[in-house]
Amino acid sequence: MLQLKILGTGCPKCEKLASAVTDVAHDLNLECDIEKVTDINEIIKYGVMMTPALVVDGQVKVVGNVPSSDELKSLLTAAASA
Repeated sequence: MLQLKILGTGCPKCEKLASAVTDVAHDLNLECDIEKVTDINEIIKYGVMMTPALVVDGQVKVVGNVPSSDELKSLLTAAASA
């Protein structure tokens, strides 16, 4: 099961990334656990200085933007098959 974390303080872009990741994971029928991390100290532990960010199985994959649905599909498909 994929462990996905959305890092962000709750800004509109953070919410958009959370929604996009949830939608793509649902579309791909992925078994995953999606967690929102809003604590700035926890976010900094990942070395992220700009949000939103996406962490997939402990690795930061996206920082500072909201990827397109196609980009997210490619990223999550690759992670699920790894």
